[in-house]
Amino acid sequence: MNQKNRESLSIIKLGNPVLRQSASLIENIKDEQIQKLIDDLIATVASANGVGIAAPQVAKSYRLFIVASHPNPRYPKAPDMKPTAMINPKIIDHSRKIIKDWEGCLSVPGIRGLVPRYEWVTVQYIDRKGKSKHQKLVDFVARIFQHECDHLDGIVFLDRVESTQELVSEEEYQRLQNHNT
Repeated sequence: MNQKNRESLSIIKLGNPVLRQSASLIENIKDEQIQKLIDDLIATVASANGVGIAAPQVAKSYRLFIVASHPNPRYPKAPDMKPTAMINPKIIDHSRKIIKDWEGCLSVPGIRGLVPRYEWVTVQYIDRKGKSKHQKLVDFVARIFQHECDHLDGIVFLDRVESTQELVSEEEYQRLQNHNT
């Protein structure tokens, strides 16, 4: 779709019931509304300095998210990848090793948490053209996929944090990151 037809959507915040719903499978990927939603999600994640966004975060309860890893003020060390729409995604295999790392969320502003996630995941999804994709994601991109996949099941990263001791404000997180560089 054309760049000028993209619009940045409002991101709903924790407390909105859509964030706690299980999202619906997408039957017709070629549907104009789904294709527009993909474009709007790409515009929204870019304007919010995010690395991923799920349709439920804009109050659309569909099994769709965008993974758009790139260095930005919120994630300066993120690897670069082209924004990718992942429709009806699922994890089909994963590492035994679990790693804790910091996560934030556009729907839970102002807070970061140490979240345990699989080190790598093998995933399956349908791309925006209707092609089935199968790939192995590692490290930060695997973390984004798992975080966004959780949104499709009504789970937010706070649900995965093992202790409130592992929560910090965004401001403190940024200070710690700047101190460690």
